[in-house]
Amino acid sequence: MRASASLSKPGRQATGRALALSGPVHFGAEGAMQVFWLAAAILLAALGWVPAARSEDKIELSLPLACEPHKTCFIQNYFDDDPGDGVRDYSCGGASYDKHDGIDIRLLSSAAAKAGVPVLASSGGTIKGARDGVTDVLLRNNKKLDDIKGRECGNGVVIDHGNGWETQYCHMKAGSVSVTKGQVVKSGDKLGEVGFSGLADFAHVHLTVRHNGKAIDPFRPEPVEGACQRDPKAASLWQEPVTAAFSYRAGEIMAAGFSAEPLDYDALETDHNATVLPTPNSPAMLFYGRFLNLLAGDRIRVSLTGPGGNLVERLSEPLAKNKAAYLSFSGVKRKEAAWTPGRYEGRTEIVRDGAAVAATTVTLDMPAVTKP
Repeated sequence: MRASASLSKPGRQATGRALALSGPVHFGAEGAMQVFWLAAAILLAALGWVPAARSEDKIELSLPLACEPHKTCFIQNYFDDDPGDGVRDYSCGGASYDKHDGIDIRLLSSAAAKAGVPVLASSGGTIKGARDGVTDVLLRNNKKLDDIKGRECGNGVVIDHGNGWETQYCHMKAGSVSVTKGQVVKSGDKLGEVGFSGLADFAHVHLTVRHNGKAIDPFRPEPVEGACQRDPKAASLWQEPVTAAFSYRAGEIMAAGFSAEPLDYDALETDHNATVLPTPNSPAMLFYGRFLNLLAGDRIRVSLTGPGGNLVERLSEPLAKNKAAYLSFSGVKRKEAAWTPGRYEGRTEIVRDGAAVAATTVTLDMPAVTKP
């Protein structure tokens, strides 16, 4: 989600001090050039110009959540690198939305957030601002936008890292913020817990990185107009373990599994364990997948096999448009008195341009019917 600037609205400041030369001064060509460049720098500072960060001034970011990338946490939205009305993430994909100024790292559901997932300082610094007390309510649950006006970030924290760098963490759980203004923290220190306060439609933390007041894409801090950066290690603010663990995925299977009854998208966003596993007497057996950042034209393949062979083989119609989050399932009704005991295997795939770009397989061991 887009971070609100209301928690912290850093302004760009420039100060200069006059250079006074009194008495006779003698200097050579080198000294003259030094004075020239110093005077030029003072003039530019007075005009509000801020130089680009040098490589040695940049911060290194650690993972802002205590989670397992691509297992218990996922990047739902990247920074929007498109300067216009379009959408483009750092890898020239569409896993973002217009003017999104940060990274949304999500959990499997609201229930996962309620269990307690720590939000961590990505780099050391001083707490510039903190807010708590905003209720955790998903937008889909009839949250009124007027109730969060000016507090879209929800419960959050801003850290000043020095050299013009700061990070902002949004949508934290009500009552979880554990730091105060002026407190010094180091990388990895707990700031609070993941929630869904403010302008949030799923449990996540929104991380914004700023330099001299400007939002920066941590995966691509020095963008080249029209170019893509498919290797985040090449020019990233993230520490190497983060880029290795959070590899870019243009379409992802967030979860998959068996169910004895049809599933509801909102119910799974509330609790990812809101499924009923098939038993020998269940009237139906289904296999489902939860997907992130699908593209128009993608198709979903679902297959289900059991002791007796193939039960389901289905390939969906192409998606008419991009889907930030998507649920798909398919199954079969029981025809016999009970499901045959043994191992059942479900598989789902994202099919793009005729090839599977992501796949997940899950097995279920069905017990025999217990005789009375």
